[in-house]
Amino acid sequence: MRASSRAENIALDFANAAPSVVKSIRQRDLLNTWLRLYARQQIAPAIWEYRPARLEEELSDLIYYTVEFSTPTPRLVIQSEGTRISRAYGHTGKGVLLDDYVGPRLAPFVMPIYHECVARGLPVYSVANVEDIYGRIVAYERLLLPFQTDGKVCHVIASIKTFCEDGGFEIKNLMRGNDALPRPKLRAVIDRELFHRAPARIAPAETVEFSDQPGPGITAETIELN
Repeated sequence: MRASSRAENIALDFANAAPSVVKSIRQRDLLNTWLRLYARQQIAPAIWEYRPARLEEELSDLIYYTVEFSTPTPRLVIQSEGTRISRAYGHTGKGVLLDDYVGPRLAPFVMPIYHECVARGLPVYSVANVEDIYGRIVAYERLLLPFQTDGKVCHVIASIKTFCEDGGFEIKNLMRGNDALPRPKLRAVIDRELFHRAPARIAPAETVEFSDQPGPGITAETIELN
C-alpha cells in the first residue's frame, strides 16, 4: 500500500516545457499540427479539425479516447488503438475504460498523465523506462493531445513511441511482461511557446549580398534569388 502511494505521488509531478521537449520527429509533426489549430483562439481545437499529414502512417502508434464526465474524476474510454500498442499491453481494449485496461498496478503511473491533459487542455509529454521480457531497457515516449467540444476536453489522442538504445526489443507484453514497474524519466505539460514556427526561408526575389572582403582579383557579388 505504501509503494502504491509513493508511485502516485511521483506521477503527479509535472514540469513546464516548450514543444522542443518532444524528441520524435513524427510526434513533433503531430504536435505542430495541433499548435497551428490552437494558435487561432488559444484553446484546444475540435478533433474533426485535426488532419495532420501522413496520418495513416502513424495509426499503428495512435490511440483515440473519448472523455466522460459522469463521475467527479473524468474517465477515458478507448475508442481505437494501434496494433503495436495492443501487443505491448497484451490485449485489445476498444470500448474499455483506460484505468481498467492498464490495471491497478500501472494506473498510478498512467492515469495522472491523462488527467493532467484533460484538466489543463494542453499537450502532455512523458517518458518512462520499461523493461521487455528479456530485461532490455526501452524508452516509452507518450504524447497526449487534447481536443475540445463546447469548452470541454472530450477527446484525447495519444501517440506512443518506443526506443531501445541496444537496438531490437520485444514489444509483446512490454507493459506486463515482468515485475519491474515503469521508471518515470520525464512528465511535462507543454505550456510554453504555444505556436508553430515554420522553418525560416529567404523570400522570393530577395537580394542577398555576399560582403566578405574580397581578395586580390576577386570582386564582391550580388545575387538575386527568384
